[in-house]
Order: sequence, then structure tokens, then C-alpha cells
Amino acid sequence: MTKLTLEDLRKRRDEKKKEMQRREPAKGSVEVIIGMGTCGIAAGAKEAFDAFLDELDKNDLGEVVVKQTGCMGLCYSEPTVEIRVPDMPDIIYGNVNDKVARDIVRTHIKEKKLVDDHIYDKPAADIVG
Repeated sequence: MTKLTLEDLRKRRDEKKKEMQRREPAKGSVEVIIGMGTCGIAAGAKEAFDAFLDELDKNDLGEVVVKQTGCMGLCYSEPTVEIRVPDMPDIIYGNVNDKVARDIVRTHIKEKKLVDDHIYDKPAADIVG
């Protein structure tokens, strides 16, 4: 078994803190919510999830919160992803593979423009809280 130094432990702590910050939204922060129900996972939601994290890191967008949820009820368009950006409408994108995930980061989150060819729904007003 490898012995860990105090510096190794500090490094691991800092890495875990960074990972956890991605899951705790601050007021006014951008949120990416990925449907990770069984139908979403089977359709490739895990690959999309990983692509979002990678592209957010590449674009130095550490303030974006990435969360997962269960089924969004749009099984025909899995993987589904809800994007919440302040001063923009909440949007649910469908058929989000790794390429589309990267496009959403660059276009919707960074440039504040919708990715028209993958919009599937808007969250119902009665469930948006």
C-alpha cells in the first residue's frame, strides 16, 4: 500500500472540492441538468455527461453547475438535457450526444445562443420553481 503525504492529501481534497462545486448552484449560476434515468443512460447520457464536464473545463467555465436527474418524460428524445442560463429561457435539448453537448457549451452557455436543431421542450411553468 502506498503511503500518502500531507501534500498528496491536500491535493486530493482540493480536487474533490472542485468536483463538488460543480453540483452546488449559486444564485444566478448556469445549470446543466442531465436526464440519467435508465432510458437516458441506455441512449448515451453518461457519454454526454462526460462531454459536458470536459468541454466546460476546456472553456474554463468552472462556475457552471452540472447535475443529474431521473427521467424527464421525453424518452423518445433521450439523452435529454435541461439548460438554465440567467436571462434566457430554460430549454430542454434532446438527442444530446457528446458532439451536441460540446456544441451546447460553446453556443448556448458561452455565446448565449440557442442550438435550434436540438430543442425539444421547455419545462412546464407549473413545475419550474
